[in-house]
Amino acid sequence: MVTFIGTQEMQNHLKKTRLEDAITRLAGMIKEDYLRWQAFDKSARVANHSDVGVIELMPISDGTQYSFKYVNGHPKNTQSGLLTVTAFGVLADVSTGYPHLLSELTLTTAIRTAATSALAATYMARPDSRSMALIGNGAQSEFQAIAFHAMLGITELRVYDIDPAATDKLIHNLRMYPALRVVRASSTAEAVKGADIVTTVTADKTNAIILTPDMIEPGMHINGVGGDCPGKTELHADILHQAHVVVEYEPQSRIEGELQQMPADFQVTELWTILAGKASGRTYAEQVTVFDSVGFALEDFSAMRYLEKYVMHANSPVLDLIPEMMNPKDLFGMGMAGNTMTNPARSTTANAVPINA
Repeated sequence: MVTFIGTQEMQNHLKKTRLEDAITRLAGMIKEDYLRWQAFDKSARVANHSDVGVIELMPISDGTQYSFKYVNGHPKNTQSGLLTVTAFGVLADVSTGYPHLLSELTLTTAIRTAATSALAATYMARPDSRSMALIGNGAQSEFQAIAFHAMLGITELRVYDIDPAATDKLIHNLRMYPALRVVRASSTAEAVKGADIVTTVTADKTNAIILTPDMIEPGMHINGVGGDCPGKTELHADILHQAHVVVEYEPQSRIEGELQQMPADFQVTELWTILAGKASGRTYAEQVTVFDSVGFALEDFSAMRYLEKYVMHANSPVLDLIPEMMNPKDLFGMGMAGNTMTNPARSTTANAVPINA
């Protein structure tokens, strides 16, 4: 039996736990895991691309636990009433190879992405930052806004999207945060002007130029979230040339991030070195900093740990995914006879509720 956390479980969790508290708590767990960087067996994600989107697997292990995330990115899905990004994940024991948690990661990924963005910004943005431009007001935007409001004290949000309905949705959803002043801009340039932090989180899988060098002001921190697959970028390359650029995992960012525009010898800093105090996120007030975030499997590992610690409980539903047998060598006998014989020594789900209960 494998414990299952679905979207309803996450909704119930967020009814009891404020979103900003969940983001802050998860950011702490992400930092804990980045500080164990050397313990992880890391690799760039495995991607399968098509003309309409991408499907990816993101594996990682610390030698004790193994996790992977299945995630897609299909920008045209919204035209059919479907999400652009969906995801689920597995957490397993390395010692046996048995998975013990299967979970939704669509909602959780939005939370972990926002948590990672804000975590990086606490080291990279100017400490007195209070205003943020948010370019791209789709499914990820509220999470980013709330994370920066909660963790960095952002009080003014300048918002812009080419789809006015997306901005309407964002403004409506943020009404529950009266301390966050939301200003609607008529263009990216208007939103960015005078902002301390700029977050770009657009969806189209193209080499777009959302930000140009003339929009960048001294001391800005740019949180580039949307450039997350080969052939997709949001920043003009010249912005990177003038900035201090931080990435999650350089081998992956070279393939997928804003970094794919740059020559192989272009110097970047990995986030873990900043969190560990081995490098600086910002060295002077006027410096332009860029967090070229593509999302990395370690953050999903942390998210699965969060779910296991704070969302999973004794009455969580379970899936009959792995047979539990008295004789583990007689899989044939079980299959042909339809005889699943539970091994009481291995069964740990006596108090769990079946998924179809």
